[in-house]
Amino acid sequence: MNLSSALHHRFFNVIQAEAEKLGVNVYVIGGFVRDQILGRPSTDIDFVSDKLGVDLARNAAKALGIKKIDIFKTYGTAHFRFGEWDLEFVNARKESYTSDSRNPQVEQGSLQDDQNRRDFTINALAISLQKENFGDVIDPFGGLTDLEQKTLRTPLDPDITYSDDPLRMMRAIRFANQLHFRIEQSSFEAIKRNADRIKIVSMERITTELNKIVLCAKPSIGFKLLFDTALLDRFFPEMVKLHGVEKRNGIAHKDNFYHTLQVLDNVCETSDNLWLRWSAIMHDIAKPPTKRFEEGAGWTFHGHEDLGARMVPKIFSRLKLPLDHSMKFVQKMVLLHLRPIALTKEEISDSAIRRLLFEAGDDIDELMKLCRADITSKNESKVQRYLANYEIVVQKLVELEEKDRIRNFQPPITGEDIMRIFNLTPCREIGVIKTAIKDAILDGIIRNEYEEAYNFMLVEAERLGLKPN
Repeated sequence: MNLSSALHHRFFNVIQAEAEKLGVNVYVIGGFVRDQILGRPSTDIDFVSDKLGVDLARNAAKALGIKKIDIFKTYGTAHFRFGEWDLEFVNARKESYTSDSRNPQVEQGSLQDDQNRRDFTINALAISLQKENFGDVIDPFGGLTDLEQKTLRTPLDPDITYSDDPLRMMRAIRFANQLHFRIEQSSFEAIKRNADRIKIVSMERITTELNKIVLCAKPSIGFKLLFDTALLDRFFPEMVKLHGVEKRNGIAHKDNFYHTLQVLDNVCETSDNLWLRWSAIMHDIAKPPTKRFEEGAGWTFHGHEDLGARMVPKIFSRLKLPLDHSMKFVQKMVLLHLRPIALTKEEISDSAIRRLLFEAGDDIDELMKLCRADITSKNESKVQRYLANYEIVVQKLVELEEKDRIRNFQPPITGEDIMRIFNLTPCREIGVIKTAIKDAILDGIIRNEYEEAYNFMLVEAERLGLKPN
């Protein structure tokens, strides 16, 4: 196969010319080659040369008028941007590993050595930039056939490939999910045998791959592979514990692992928000520790939303996910995910809607996406009934928001106002009055306006024995 048509940008010719001046051979290798064959967009290009990779990068950058170039002497690599393109240069190398680290010992190698060290045959494909065979694909491991057959296979013995760098196991599952490829059976079995090796990989690197799986169009594919290979249990045991069905007195609960994956896929149909997707993953995370069987009621998971919200920081911390507003958002979604569902099962009061608006704030729309996604019943009429009830809830949310301005509202009387009006220093009574005003607004007793709140405050203060100045 010749891919010279994919090398139409002028920088390929510039790099080829500079390589010729230096007397080196240069190739495009890896993901760009794969993506060109698959018809996928790609702006990251790796160039490998048989020697003088950094010199080639410097000369090419100068010829292209690029002044900023990043050089990493330790690794013998160089990088620069050219418009929308990320161009990276490296010497061909061969690697050797020790059992306690995924960081290899590196030495100068040939193109063949460099292709040997690649994770999968489809990522070992190279394109020659030499004049005599410009555009020819160099495929020593049958990567073109694997692309055609949508198969992920390691160039060398999969046990060695995965044991040397266990992150490749996560990458295998991520590529299988992203590209809709099948992991070749011997490679799949090798992942299961080497799953425990993932412990030598930093959690940051694991989570980077995990987030790429979460951001796939249908992440359940990747999570099922993580579960079936026992990788998931190594870094996210709480999710694994969702798996399984218990039956008692002829009554069984649903498998909450597969339910969670369905909710995640459902969310992905309506949102690209990574943290809403994580909310779907976490929404039932506390069902195992809250599971009880009650005579007459069957299986219950009382309080799983509250415990789940409290579990979020610990899990985020261990997975090295950000402990900032993103985590707070997931906590809020987990804590509130049952509230709209409860509203569909009863006559909807304005008070309940106001409280939901107040607690969800600007995230109310995302919460409703999660709640719709949480409807996974196989009973189609039940699904349609819930969805119809959700629309009623949504309409009430819109109407009350327009009328009462509750979303993220701040009561018109502040703590400072109360202290000034009643000549108080900080004390318990201020909090009591503020809470009473907030509850009165949410319950519809008074409107969210200063005059009504002021008059209500006077009554509440009198009950507490307070008089204004």
